[in-house]
Amino acid sequence: MTMWVFGYGSLLWNPGFEVTRRVVATLPGYRRSFCMRSIHHRGTPEVPGLVLALDAAPGVACTGMALAVAPGQEAQTLDYLRARELISSAYLERDLTITLQDGAEVCAVTYVIDSEHEQYCSDLPLEEQANIIARAVGDRGANTEYLFNTADHLAEVGLHDPDLDWLAQRVRGLTG
Repeated sequence: MTMWVFGYGSLLWNPGFEVTRRVVATLPGYRRSFCMRSIHHRGTPEVPGLVLALDAAPGVACTGMALAVAPGQEAQTLDYLRARELISSAYLERDLTITLQDGAEVCAVTYVIDSEHEQYCSDLPLEEQANIIARAVGDRGANTEYLFNTADHLAEVGLHDPDLDWLAQRVRGLTG
């Protein structure tokens, strides 16, 4: 049985594991949002950045990519993802049902935000998000790189996120 991972942010352009198939997929009940302060990968405790998370929201859906894990690589992929995504316990690992582009439903390992975690910051105005992203840098690089790579990869697969598109344009303006 295929192990699927739902990608909506950096997993789109930097999965870190062998992917045998990529399929556009939708996760109901969640929205992609810069609602997690990053104090490790894209910011520091002194100057936190922002990273994307899946924020529960009734009546909406997030479109991203279902990533099929190479057969025989399931255990090491899960170990890798847990080390990467659960670094501060702001994400919760869930096995959620996603709908593939052809209508098939599969269960996918999915990382959603813990709305009770101290790094959670819902509903920041886009301008505030842009200013945070424009200046933050963490151990994996500039927060701007995270934003630009995610927006570019969504566009490459024909997925459009108006907030991400606006943020990318605004942050490019702020950073020259």
